[in-house]
Amino acid sequence: MQNPVTQSPEQTARGASTDDPLSIAFPDVALRARHRIARRLLPFLFLLYVIAFLDRMNIGAAALQMPHDLGFSEGVIGFGAGIFFLGYFLLEIPGALIVERWGARRWIARIMITWGLMTVLMAFIHTSRQFYIVRFLVGAAEAGFLPGVIVYLTYWFRYQDRAKAVAFFYAANPLSYVIGSPLAGFLLGLSWLGMRGWRWLFIIEGVPAVVVGVITLWYLTDWPRQAEWLPDDEKSWITTELQREKDAKKLRHSYSIWQALRHRDVILLTACYFCAMTGSYGIAFWLPTILKRLSGKSDLKVTLLAALPYVAAFLTQQVNGWHSDRTRERRWHAAIPVFLCGVALALAVVYGTNLAISVGLFVIAGGSFYGFQPVFWTVPTLFLSESAAAASIGLINAVGNLGGFVGPMVMGYLAHRTHSFSAGLLYLVASLFVSGGLMLAVGRQASAGYVNPS
Repeated sequence: MQNPVTQSPEQTARGASTDDPLSIAFPDVALRARHRIARRLLPFLFLLYVIAFLDRMNIGAAALQMPHDLGFSEGVIGFGAGIFFLGYFLLEIPGALIVERWGARRWIARIMITWGLMTVLMAFIHTSRQFYIVRFLVGAAEAGFLPGVIVYLTYWFRYQDRAKAVAFFYAANPLSYVIGSPLAGFLLGLSWLGMRGWRWLFIIEGVPAVVVGVITLWYLTDWPRQAEWLPDDEKSWITTELQREKDAKKLRHSYSIWQALRHRDVILLTACYFCAMTGSYGIAFWLPTILKRLSGKSDLKVTLLAALPYVAAFLTQQVNGWHSDRTRERRWHAAIPVFLCGVALALAVVYGTNLAISVGLFVIAGGSFYGFQPVFWTVPTLFLSESAAAASIGLINAVGNLGGFVGPMVMGYLAHRTHSFSAGLLYLVASLFVSGGLMLAVGRQASAGYVNPS
């Protein structure tokens, strides 16, 4: 066997996929188990993430009315949109560890219920201070959700199936914009009980999180061994497969939490994700406002235009995740989408006065970027497991999502200073190119990957 220390993550992953005796000996059990687990868990997790992103990004649509009603400047709106990620940052690693130590079911349910309540509270703000406080609390309430789900998927899906599983879950991200943009446009037109549409937007989109959070308590199962809905032979197969994967990692190196957090590749992945999220959230938050100024169309038509990039994103996400699993290659499958997104945004600045070309370039940017995330999140679990994986994923997502604070805030600041979005978009382009470069640096010296002990 090739020395694993000299192998890249992709090489060692390929080695695992070609030597899988249990799957070969029991193909029917393997197929049934994989399909049953996917049908049971992925649609529900998908629904949770749709609701999460509706609640996270409805601030972008609300920004079409809030500044006028409350007298907020673009700087205030940008800072308030970004401060969500400060609360998120502070509690992300503890939240991820709680999922590992306490179990996903109760923790995810708690997250859903509290962030739903905080989202509803957004409907009743009147001052910039209230805006900042509630947005911070929404972020704190949601902390731990994404890394918790990523860790949870490692309890149920083998490495060979993980990018497809994450891609299905992550499809909720772009589709939440496809659903949420026209829904937000409709809700902005409401005026009930003396409250403007943006207030009803927060109320109507916050309540489902509370309801689904309660359902989570009885629907999710923490571990395969606890799954009464899984037949014994399928339960035995998936438990054995995942234990083999875990044992293989321990044979090579068993990382403590602190060792994992200092690991070269974890640091690179954290910086990579920070730059990527700077670009992603900078686009996502300001896109409705950019299109509004460019087109002069109604709020409903603007939100429909803003949904188009996410239709393309859904398709590229699934195709890239599937192809990455098939080839067992990760770095280039994550880096290329980020580079393409940067190129499309740079061209959007050049053709910024042409509505049709600008919309087309934003569609390309959105479609490209969302191919990045499902592949990216398979990389930490190549070489980490248990608490080390949970803490590292929490760190990557926590620091990375500070880009969600930086991107909208810098865009708002530059737009206020220059009276144009061009400078802000070029800042996002630079962040995306740095992200792609960091992604390609991951794994070159890593002793990472899944090695089959047999």
